[in-house]
Amino acid sequence: MANERFESAKIEYENIGVDVEAAINRLMNVPVSMHCWQGDDVKGFDQDGPLTGGIQTTGNYLGKSRTPEELMADMDKAMSLIPGKKKINLHASYAIFEEGEVVDRDKIEPKHFKKWVDFAKEHNVGIDFNPTFFSHPKVKDGLTLTSPDEETRKFWIEHGKACIRIAQYFAEETGIPCVMNIWIGDGFKDVPADRMGPRQRYKDSIEKILEQPYDKSKVKICVESKVFGIGVESYTAGSAEFTLSFAASHEGCLPLMDNGHYHPTELVSDKIPALLCYYPEIALHITRGVRWDSDHVLLLDDETKEIAKEIVRCNALDRVYMALDYFDASINRISAWVVGMRSWQKALLNAMLMPNEALKKLQNESRFTELMAIQEELKTMPFGDIWKEYCRRCGVDEDITWFTKVTEYENQVLSKRN
Repeated sequence: MANERFESAKIEYENIGVDVEAAINRLMNVPVSMHCWQGDDVKGFDQDGPLTGGIQTTGNYLGKSRTPEELMADMDKAMSLIPGKKKINLHASYAIFEEGEVVDRDKIEPKHFKKWVDFAKEHNVGIDFNPTFFSHPKVKDGLTLTSPDEETRKFWIEHGKACIRIAQYFAEETGIPCVMNIWIGDGFKDVPADRMGPRQRYKDSIEKILEQPYDKSKVKICVESKVFGIGVESYTAGSAEFTLSFAASHEGCLPLMDNGHYHPTELVSDKIPALLCYYPEIALHITRGVRWDSDHVLLLDDETKEIAKEIVRCNALDRVYMALDYFDASINRISAWVVGMRSWQKALLNAMLMPNEALKKLQNESRFTELMAIQEELKTMPFGDIWKEYCRRCGVDEDITWFTKVTEYENQVLSKRN
């Protein structure tokens, strides 16, 4: 019955000029990076203090991972329920130290991530990486790379350099390029007296970090913007204008857009084709902002689908590095991973099942009435039957039956952690 439904849906798509088999095969080779920090509420393993730098999780659902072993086990469980090609995304705060070893962030080394490399090799996935410029005693007065205190700034510059060395290690060990993203929460709660000074220091700091030698074909350095954050409502040094200008003026540096890091009326889906006109490659952190950068679990909502459409329409699957970025402590954390990752896979598949060239032709010929009518009809195409076949071919549950496995894992494993 399932095969009959797929074959019937396939014919419907073929009738509008869509090659379903090509779409399925194409999606199987598109890597999506799964973020480790959903599993432990962004806590990491290198400090016991509170989250700072505008980072906040809400909720206290049972079963948060507390150790590297627990986090890897949870990620393994989630990945077994998610179709498609994957990477894992780490923050520097997830370094794994030997018992009794004390290493500050400016001194971390590749050896502190060997267990993550072993995990990646076991799953045949690449690793993306992020320096952790938050939740640390040396975040002085809320500032890191923009700090007027030279000692503070030097510490964080050395941290950035150490992370480049680790990113290179990841790429060399896995054979897959590592996307290393620089994001800071530096800013001010109220109206600043000097807006330019912190940005000049930020520019100088990143340039000093980039003095660390690395292979640009193996390490993709990104700079990520943000419009505001908790405690920095009036000003953030790393604004969109700053990061875009920095990336444009520094060879090999990519802009990274997080769709929660803009004003609610701004759409990253519209920004993607604009950036692709100028940048050979760009990166995305994909989330769901509700009224602000709230990092809700990704769903198959309108903007999620539009972001995927623009990547596919622009033939940019090999130019856009895609990673998810959210953290929800109010629900089962494994379910949060699975729902978000499956939602993004659905969005990509939906975009690939559209007659994009035919739709472009209608636009270019100013046949806007027909374009609108066809776009509306596409919304009721039998996408779900193609999705189920894709999941079957990837060897994962095709429907909500995956949730039974999450519930079993919660009862057998997560519930015993509290």
